[in-house]
Amino acid sequence: MIRPWFMLLIACGAALVASAAPLLPTARAEVDALLTRLQTSGCEFNRNGTWYAGAEAKAHLLKKLDYLEGKDMVSTAEQFIERGASASSMSGKPYLVRCAGKAPVQSAVWLKAELQQVRAARAASAPR
Repeated sequence: MIRPWFMLLIACGAALVASAAPLLPTARAEVDALLTRLQTSGCEFNRNGTWYAGAEAKAHLLKKLDYLEGKDMVSTAEQFIERGASASSMSGKPYLVRCAGKAPVQSAVWLKAELQQVRAARAASAPR
C-alpha cells in the first residue's frame, strides 16, 4: 500500500521539476551582455590554474550555459553566475578574473558587479 506522505513527496518533487524553466529572455540578454563585457574587457579568466583571454572565457561559459539550460537548472542571470560561472564543475576551484593593474577577483564578484552595471544602463535607457 502506498502511504499518503509518499504520494505528497512525489507530488512536491514533480512540482519542483515542473517549475524549472530555461533562461528567461531578459535574463538571457543580461547573460549575453555579461559575457560580451568579459570578452571585450581586456581582462583574463582563470580556470583551473590557467589564464584565458576573454573570448575563450566567453566560449567556455556559453557551453556551461547550454548545459545548464538543457538541464533546466537556470532561469536568471544570478543563477547562471552561481551555478555555471563561479567555479569549475570538474575541480570545484573558483574561477578568477584578472584585469590590468588589479588583483584577481573571484568571477562571481566580477560578474555580479558587471550585472549591476548592465541593469543600471538598461534602467537609464528605458522610456519614461
